[in-house]
Amino acid sequence: MASPVWKGTLSFGLVSLPVRLFTARERHGTRFHQFQRGTSDRIRYRRINERTGTEVDSSEIVRGARADESGSDEYVIVEPAELEEIAPGRSRSLEIGAFVPAGDVEALWYDSAYYVAPDSAGSAKPYRLLCRALERSGRLGLTRLVMRERQHLAVVGPQQGVLTLSTLWWADEVRDPAETLPAIPGAELGDRDLELAEQLIGAMADEWRPADYTDDYQERIDELIRAKSAGERVRYAEEGAPEETNVVELTEALRASLRSGDENAARGGGPGSGRRRSGAGGRSGAGGRSGPGSGSGGGGRGRDSGAAPPEPRQAPVAELSKRDLARLASELDVPGRSKMDRRQLAEAVERARAEAAAHSA
Repeated sequence: MASPVWKGTLSFGLVSLPVRLFTARERHGTRFHQFQRGTSDRIRYRRINERTGTEVDSSEIVRGARADESGSDEYVIVEPAELEEIAPGRSRSLEIGAFVPAGDVEALWYDSAYYVAPDSAGSAKPYRLLCRALERSGRLGLTRLVMRERQHLAVVGPQQGVLTLSTLWWADEVRDPAETLPAIPGAELGDRDLELAEQLIGAMADEWRPADYTDDYQERIDELIRAKSAGERVRYAEEGAPEETNVVELTEALRASLRSGDENAARGGGPGSGRRRSGAGGRSGAGGRSGPGSGSGGGGRGRDSGAAPPEPRQAPVAELSKRDLARLASELDVPGRSKMDRRQLAEAVERARAEAAAHSA
């Protein structure tokens, strides 16, 4: 089990319960190191005193800030204990001050996410009560959290049967689009174009299944590393950027997109089928979505034989990429698939296929 990043008390009204926070997400990906070109010599960084040029142990390092905003070289050293003393309110308290509609907190405001767990057996009942009440009311608990020497605005809400806490950006940290973006010219929207756009959205409507989407770029990085380690090369077909749609051609582009979607649906690739759909021009309509014949990222690989591969649904699991296995596991409703590596996915898909075949027989 992961280690908690924060412990304290969650309260709403006169109800309080001890809780712990656990990081809800972790980044995947290859960890790159730095080397001097042409050698296998690693590049290392050291903490150097800029005046003496000597290395300083991390235990001897404290933090400071400029005394003013004028850019002077005068700094004030601040100790962790001093920051703890001035923390607003109680630094180990999560007091819900209001319950706001969940739909009112837009994606722009969200920062980091954490799972909330009760810290004692006696806290289970109020924990479950709050989780269920928030589910039924469609609201989020608004609170403030002091963590890692910073105060955060946060919301507490239900997710997958447990409570989660998401820190938010402060209002003065979110940029005003009018002050950030260049001027966006106005445009008259014709009723016909708007109707076609709504039809296209409806035709491409689908369920949100996160496991259907994988990181194509990371898969290519992994394949590149494996190939270079084996003294091989791997190449992908060039994938050009889509051309800008001319205003005059907008209506026809919408119609062509709808026709393309209808043809794809007739082939069995409609919404909800779990297949990768292509929009106008044959490009993937949801970059990174797993699907039959998608290979390892959608581009033709240089090591491929050129023959069309079998549909992943029928192909032996040993020949499938992790992405195709993940998609099949989603279609077969394999439990725990999001935490499985490729070997575990292959075994689970094989079992699920056998069970499905036995059931149909």
